[in-house]
Amino acid sequence: MRTQIELDNAVAAELAGSGDAILRALAEQIDCDLYLRGNLVTLDGEPQAVAAAQDVVRQLSGLVAQGHELAPATVESVVRALALQEDPGAILDDVIWRGRALKVAPKTVHQKRYVDSIRTNTITFGIGPAGTGKTFLAVALAAAALARREVSRIILTRPAVEAGERLGFLPGDLMAKVDPYLRPLFDALHDMLEADKFSQHLERGVIEVAPLAFMRGRTLNDSFIILDEAQNTTPEQMKMFLTRLGMHSKVVVTGDVTQVDLPRDQTSGLSAAAEILDGIEDIGFIRFGEEDVVRHKLVRRIVAAYDEHAQRLAPELRSARRA
Repeated sequence: MRTQIELDNAVAAELAGSGDAILRALAEQIDCDLYLRGNLVTLDGEPQAVAAAQDVVRQLSGLVAQGHELAPATVESVVRALALQEDPGAILDDVIWRGRALKVAPKTVHQKRYVDSIRTNTITFGIGPAGTGKTFLAVALAAAALARREVSRIILTRPAVEAGERLGFLPGDLMAKVDPYLRPLFDALHDMLEADKFSQHLERGVIEVAPLAFMRGRTLNDSFIILDEAQNTTPEQMKMFLTRLGMHSKVVVTGDVTQVDLPRDQTSGLSAAAEILDGIEDIGFIRFGEEDVVRHKLVRRIVAAYDEHAQRLAPELRSARRA
């Protein structure tokens, strides 16, 4: 089956992209032959594949008409959204933060569900591999909530567990000591806030950073609280943290249960919470997969390779645990 789609000249130019990058990305994502001549797109292949490709081209054209700049990742996002029968425009148009020439919006269906869960639930767990935007989107939503005065402060915390290395004694005050552990959260906030404003917020306690151990005994009201790297909490620490929740606050817990740095005989608090709290009203669980990785495409392949390796080793690991 062959079909042709006539595009607006501006849309055709955007679809080709610099050095045909967008066109090549599109060709990789569809199951039929694709040709662009001038402003005419030709699709050639099996009827079902051509029909699916038509939907993708029309969605991309619509995004361009709405002012979106296309990138190879946009093509993939559109294809995956359509495969899950979701509206790509509803995902990519949901801008959660805009400032400092930075626009933050979900790029995948699961990212959109994660953002919606944070908006509607008091507590949201984002569980999945590195590069899926769990921390960055949470920080963007926290910054937006602070800017709209929906909360009076942002609290950033994570367990002080090292990933296979021992840093030893760290000199300086509390901020200097926790900086290496909270650096990913700092980096995300620096992307969104002016340096002077970020420093002022830290000085005034509007942005607060603390190791998880410092949460004990507190009640956190009117706050947007992010617990990062939660796979390295113990079940007792997780319970302690979640029960710090006060009035008019939101909690986002992020982590990757495949990257636990606790001793082998220690259960992850994130895994325990996912089992204990699943199904409780006002608590959302969003699980990301390798298809949600939005970093370099090689990161996705690395995640997939490790997942496949873990699956192959699963019987041996179960036997070792029983022994």
